[in-house]
Amino acid sequence: MASELESEVQAIDRSLLECSAEEIAGVRAGAREGYVRPSQAAPRGRNGVLEIPKWLQATDLTREVYQHLAHCVPKIYCRGPNPFPQKEDTLAQHILLGPMEWYICGEDPALGFPKLEQANKPSHLCGRVFKVGEPTYSCRDCAVDPTCVLCMECFLGSIHRDHRYRMTTSGGGGFCDCGDTEAWKEGPYCQKHGLNSSEVVEEEDPLVHLSEDVIARTYNIFAIMFRYAVDILTWEKESELPADLEMEEKSDTYYCMLFNDEVHTYEQVIYTLQKAVNCTQKEAIGFATTVDRDGRRSVRYGDFQYCDQAKSVIVRNTSRQTKPLKVQVMHSSVAAHQNFGLKALSWLGSVIGYSDGLRRILCQVGLQEGPDGENSSLVDRLMLNDSKLWKGARSVYHQLFMSSLLMDLKYKKLFAVRFAKNYERLQSDYVTDDHDREFSVADLSVQIFTVPSLARMLITEENLMTVIIKAFMDHLKQRDAQGRFQFERYTALQAFKFRRVQSLILDLKYVLISKPTEWSDGLRQKFLEGFDAFLELLKCMQGMDPITRQVGQHIEMEPEWEAAFTLQMKLTHVISMVQDWCALDEKVLIEAYKKCLAVLMQCHGGFTDGEQPITLSICGHSVETIRYCVSQEKVSIHLPISRLLAGLHVLLSKSEVAYKFPELLPLSELSPPMLIEHPLRCLVLCAQVHAGMWRRNGFSLVNQIYYYHNVKCRREMFDKDIVMLQTGVSMMDPNHFLMIMLSRFELYQIFSTPDYGKRFSSEVTHKDMVQQNNTLIEEMLYLIIMLVGERFSPGVGQVSATDEIKREIIHQLSIKPMAHSELVKSLPEDENKETGMESVIETVAHFKKPGLTGRGMYELKPECAKEFNLYFYHFSRAEQSKAEEAQRKLKRQNREDTALPPPALPPFCPLFASLVNLLQSDVMLYIMGTILQWAVEHHGSAWSESMLQRVLHLIGMALQEEKHHLENAVEGHVETFTFTQKISKPGDAPNNSPSILAMLETLQNAPSLEVHKDMIRWLLKMFNAIKKIRESSSTSPVAETEGTIMEESSRDKDKAERKRKAEIARLRREKIMAQMSEMQRHFIDENKELFQQTVELDASVSATLDDRPLVSDTALTALGPAQTQVPEQRQFVTCILCQEEQEVTVESRAMVLAAFVQRSTVLSKDRTKFIQDPEKYDPLFMHPDLSCGTHTGSCGHVMHAHCWQRYFDSVQAKEQRRQQRLRLHTSYDVENGEFLCPLCECLSNTVIPLLLPPRSAFSRRLNFSDQPDLTQWIRTISQQIKALQVLRKEDNAPDTPSTENIEDMSDIQVPEGFRPDFHPKNPYSDSIKEMLTTFGTATYKVGLKVHPNEEDPRVPIMCWGSCAYTIQSIERILSDEEKPLFGPLPCRLDDCLRSLTRFAAAHWTVASLPVVQGHFCKLFASLVPNDSYEDLPCILDIDMFHLLVGLVLAFPALQCQDFSGSSVGTGDLHIFHLVTMAHIVQILLTSCTENGMDQENPTGEEELAVLSLHKTLHQCTGSALEEAPSGWHLWRNVRAGITPFLKCSALFFHYLNGVPAPPDLQVSGTSHFEHLCNYLSLPTNLIRLFQENSEIMNSLIESWCQNSEVKSYLKGERGAISYPRGSNKLIDLPEDYSSLINQASNFSCPKSGGDKSRAPTLCLVCGSLLCSQSYCCQAELEGEDVGACTAHTYSCGSGAGIFLRVRECQVLFLAGKTKGCFYSPPYLDDYGETDQGLRRGNPLHLCQERFRKIQKLWQQHSITEEIGHAQEANQTLVGIDWQHL
Repeated sequence: MASELESEVQAIDRSLLECSAEEIAGVRAGAREGYVRPSQAAPRGRNGVLEIPKWLQATDLTREVYQHLAHCVPKIYCRGPNPFPQKEDTLAQHILLGPMEWYICGEDPALGFPKLEQANKPSHLCGRVFKVGEPTYSCRDCAVDPTCVLCMECFLGSIHRDHRYRMTTSGGGGFCDCGDTEAWKEGPYCQKHGLNSSEVVEEEDPLVHLSEDVIARTYNIFAIMFRYAVDILTWEKESELPADLEMEEKSDTYYCMLFNDEVHTYEQVIYTLQKAVNCTQKEAIGFATTVDRDGRRSVRYGDFQYCDQAKSVIVRNTSRQTKPLKVQVMHSSVAAHQNFGLKALSWLGSVIGYSDGLRRILCQVGLQEGPDGENSSLVDRLMLNDSKLWKGARSVYHQLFMSSLLMDLKYKKLFAVRFAKNYERLQSDYVTDDHDREFSVADLSVQIFTVPSLARMLITEENLMTVIIKAFMDHLKQRDAQGRFQFERYTALQAFKFRRVQSLILDLKYVLISKPTEWSDGLRQKFLEGFDAFLELLKCMQGMDPITRQVGQHIEMEPEWEAAFTLQMKLTHVISMVQDWCALDEKVLIEAYKKCLAVLMQCHGGFTDGEQPITLSICGHSVETIRYCVSQEKVSIHLPISRLLAGLHVLLSKSEVAYKFPELLPLSELSPPMLIEHPLRCLVLCAQVHAGMWRRNGFSLVNQIYYYHNVKCRREMFDKDIVMLQTGVSMMDPNHFLMIMLSRFELYQIFSTPDYGKRFSSEVTHKDMVQQNNTLIEEMLYLIIMLVGERFSPGVGQVSATDEIKREIIHQLSIKPMAHSELVKSLPEDENKETGMESVIETVAHFKKPGLTGRGMYELKPECAKEFNLYFYHFSRAEQSKAEEAQRKLKRQNREDTALPPPALPPFCPLFASLVNLLQSDVMLYIMGTILQWAVEHHGSAWSESMLQRVLHLIGMALQEEKHHLENAVEGHVETFTFTQKISKPGDAPNNSPSILAMLETLQNAPSLEVHKDMIRWLLKMFNAIKKIRESSSTSPVAETEGTIMEESSRDKDKAERKRKAEIARLRREKIMAQMSEMQRHFIDENKELFQQTVELDASVSATLDDRPLVSDTALTALGPAQTQVPEQRQFVTCILCQEEQEVTVESRAMVLAAFVQRSTVLSKDRTKFIQDPEKYDPLFMHPDLSCGTHTGSCGHVMHAHCWQRYFDSVQAKEQRRQQRLRLHTSYDVENGEFLCPLCECLSNTVIPLLLPPRSAFSRRLNFSDQPDLTQWIRTISQQIKALQVLRKEDNAPDTPSTENIEDMSDIQVPEGFRPDFHPKNPYSDSIKEMLTTFGTATYKVGLKVHPNEEDPRVPIMCWGSCAYTIQSIERILSDEEKPLFGPLPCRLDDCLRSLTRFAAAHWTVASLPVVQGHFCKLFASLVPNDSYEDLPCILDIDMFHLLVGLVLAFPALQCQDFSGSSVGTGDLHIFHLVTMAHIVQILLTSCTENGMDQENPTGEEELAVLSLHKTLHQCTGSALEEAPSGWHLWRNVRAGITPFLKCSALFFHYLNGVPAPPDLQVSGTSHFEHLCNYLSLPTNLIRLFQENSEIMNSLIESWCQNSEVKSYLKGERGAISYPRGSNKLIDLPEDYSSLINQASNFSCPKSGGDKSRAPTLCLVCGSLLCSQSYCCQAELEGEDVGACTAHTYSCGSGAGIFLRVRECQVLFLAGKTKGCFYSPPYLDDYGETDQGLRRGNPLHLCQERFRKIQKLWQQHSITEEIGHAQEANQTLVGIDWQHL
């Protein structure tokens, strides 16, 4: 492919490159006067003839340029099926754009452009356009609104980095506002864009820096190119070009062009393409990705008919469910010109970057009216064709607009005007278009409307507010008969359209977001016009979605309610902002108030029509109203106009306009009953829903009520309804209001007819009715409490806005302590997403920092508790009871009484002052009296305690109010609030009801009202206090009233009563206890023998535990002939499945531990290695880089092997049944042998058998005192090995005649006592043997990723390897945490290591003996050379601990045939010494010689010894080893290097032989080196090993050093691991999260050329950035397509991985293909909370403790276990396709 293409391209190149750019532009060759000839001559054409200077002399430049384009463009672009963008771009630059640059500059652009750049003054605007996912920063203190953002670079150089900033990731398409003085209250410039102190900002014409000629030429070329690009991009014919671009000869080459839409999914497109243009899935994915990214892609190239056929297939395949995919068959030349058109636009964008002058010229060209008048400028044409263009074209021209029109302040205004003029068309295009908002030109509104000066100009000159609202109204066509909005069913399509329409509301919000400081008359007039339009909009919402109560049967279809509430939510901020605008100017406020009132009159003017008037009377008051039942008529929850009026009314009070200009306001015309009617109906509706009367109306109503009170809507719904009622009541007689309210609550009957309560108690039939009425009465009392008590809105009460927020916070925190984010969610946000919480939170709460988990919490300060109001109006039912509970509990803890009295309230504003009279009105007192009387007479179910509680609260409020009035009373002023007098008067003559006060005193002693006692006592106390104040102010002194005396005596009585009750209770308790102990004794007597047994058992158990320290405290030795003998301990364990206890012995049934074996790279020093062919790989020698090990972990729970087998079979059967039902992943994969531990649900995939120390089971205790020393032992073993090898050879060659055999046998001396034909008997029971095989096979299968095969010779190697690797990883963790080696390990680790070591030691008994012997021989040969083994690794390439474990555990297979008397212990010791020496040599060869500080004492024994050993090595390597520094240095290196090996060995021998650890190793201390050496029977001066065995060691060292690999290492030709190996940690993360986001935003997807990755994900193990969750980076793994992260886990973590998803700020754990979970990230904000998904955008900082916790999970190999637990706990995780991440 490439070669053909190149030849083609060369052919084009030759013809095109004949003429140079400079010549086309005609700058050369005796150029016109005034043009200097450039210094270096341009390259001539090949034929040497100079081209004529065409363009400069051209009379018709446009024609010349067009001809040139018509000729060249099709030759460069779109030649063939596959695009070659790099090639095309270089050619286009050279042949098409080069000439234009020459033409503009008049000289070589490489010189001309830099000159322009120097002459240009740098811009103060940054204007960087954001890419998708780039971090953006906004300052919550200084930004004018939340859309003002900075790019990372400007942010870091600005003052805002120390403020409260918010970071988000950009959706792409906005730009950086640095340098825009209108966007920032302070600090508009960063260091880079700052003004020099000398400059003054003044508008100067940027064209002064350019010469006339350059201006003229630039103007020409810009005009031509811009027009060309616009023409060709908006060209609609598919197979012909505009006349002036048509070519002479036309080929029959077409493209089948596929366009993007937002309806079809990736999968649909990929599937369709595979069918239509029969390509592979990979190609189809490539096509789909490009289509999604660029908006279009050619999927087929050929003649017309060939392409058309593909088109028809695609259309046919995708038109079934939705509209078909858009496909065009396009002539290749059209496609070519369109591609170049885009290139031209981006070229224009880059050229204007050189100079503001060029930018200004482009803006002029773009906005110049064309010949066709209105909307004919190039910019208009592009905007109006926006929805016809594809994604790629749109983003190119939007970027051009941003870098040109929006960066030039003069033209920004002109562009804004064009945009506003076309606003309606642009919006309706956007609504019908299906691309996302960010690809629509309508999205530029955020750049224009949020600039305060532009927004005001557009309101004043273009009447923008009205335009937006009108456009919005036009889209919502459906209305009902009354002209209100009516929404159809909320289908997906409806929702989609509706979402688009809502963007208009967003624009309205942008326009209003910055409030004007001074008003011009024009602005006033246009704002009020806009206000009229807005009222029209609200009028269509007033009363929409009316509902009627369902009686009898349940509603069938839930009515549509979501759309109306969505609209309400979107408008909430706009309504608030309109009110804020009105508040800023008195004239506007008065006009708006009048207009709003007029519209309300229109809506409800005739609200009495057709409903019959009735008269209500109670207590001698009567009022006229209408008959209306909420439970029978239609009622609506949407009343935006009433609510807006309420808002404006409060503003009249707040701004004092009501008192300054009462004559301008229509206050006298207000009809209070009309104002309160609808809000009251709404509140009654809520009350009835709570009382359960509307149950049959289904969930839609419940949801509406929920949102009505919800924090998102309540500000402009519920709150304003309360205000509206307060407004009405403040202008009415309170008695009248209360009667109307009783009538609306449908309670008038109850209270107006006496003895109603008695009647109820006699008719028990209407249980439901009684319940309903009780709830309604409670709700009504609650409403009265709210009307009088809610005065915390500025304007209603004399408070400020901060008081309001404080009160909200106090009441939220009195429920429970809350985290910052919870608190923010429960407070209403303003249009800038601020709640104002930070300013006041310190005064009302303490902050408690979080621990390792959880989050920081705010707790209420105790002194704020007194402001708690139980009937706070924003509490939901549940919150109220929680708060009550919490507050009472607090009071009990502080030993106070538990009354929750009403808090003291601020005074009302004058406009609302008359509200307090509600409390002392006759009807109110009558209602209170009635309810108290019901309580006194205790009529069964006709009253409820909460009703009483509310009445007590109201009485309390009235008393507080009276006290406040008295304290602030003015001398000589008649006090009107006389509640105390009214409640002391008894009722009138006929019924002579007792006074309220008397009833309270009666209730104080009612036994059933224990709870309310404290409250009643508080009321009486308050009453007396007020009486005292009144008396002290009045003249006549009155004696102590009987009230107080009564109170005192009652209190004493109370105390005595309580004491008596307590005494009775105590006696009763004692009696019961006596009875119980009697029964117990009785039971023991009857079952004597049973109790005897348990006691004995206990004794025996404790005995076995206590006789542990039989070992004396002398030196403990873990191995060798001198090994400390430990008495056998019997071990009893209980099976978790059948609860049976059993002793662990050799012959008994097997007991097993649940275990999980996994491959691991946690200790790896080289992650790039991986096994090429696992079937042929030989794992015998572990390389010291530990590139991949096998780790075994266990949860430590014990089962019988047969119980486990049964359990596992049942799990398998269940899984097969489940597969037939539904194919969901579980958290474990049964096919891979996984299961969950039946007790703790820990993920496991095999079981380890429990064994006794295996050495004692098969070592014969022959105690020979003279054991061979190392030299003899090595000789003996070498002979035994030789004998074995000869025998093996013979076994393999049985066909030789027998005579030779005999001679052969005589040649070899079989060492005495060695019986190679002897096969030891296996001591274990069958069930244990089976389990040994099971676990061995599992380790082999997982470790090598192969199919299980018990017979494979590699099984024993894998078992030893797993044992060694697990011990190494545990030693590593203990060292990192600086814990002692034998400190208290968690028992699951301890059990796991013990079982694993003993298993590995016993496994040879079930493997074939010759195989294990073969392994031993080969391992041994790596240290003691043997001619029969080739290619063994050199000493530098063996991990010595793995070698030690292998040798020690394979040795019994050889030793069992040796009857010469040398014991296993001796072998262990010699093997250990030999390996230790090899390790010392390894360390000395690889230790880097740093000439460090020489210590003073280089003469110790160790130092001298190590120096001499170093000399020996120096000789053996032929002086290749560097000279030693000091002996002290060497010894320090050796000690440090060998310590990890010694620690691992100590653990290994401790678990193998069961010798307890010496106490010195069980505590953390400084150096354990000497204790380790003693425990392992090594000399503390390790070099003595070499001196004692010098004869053999010298020859061994010689042979080790002669290895060619060692030599090449010493020459520096290869590397080696040096010791001690450093500990592996996760990567270092930056302290500030924003630097991570920035790093990720610069990361582009490695596969799809330079495209930004959508989900950049960081591997925390190796630091690679991956492009996750996308088709482009999928890789094939074991025949499946998996995402980049899953693929990476296999190469980096051998199946397990830890990632940080940068855009979401979440940690991702993956294990294998089907397992994964999200984990909380280590980044916290200042409030101690994580922010997953970066929703809140607070600055995040690294929390080291949490990061360490993640690191620990990784080091302990707990990732898979963590995922298992997470998936079990959270079923949603199971459904995620982890392998696609």
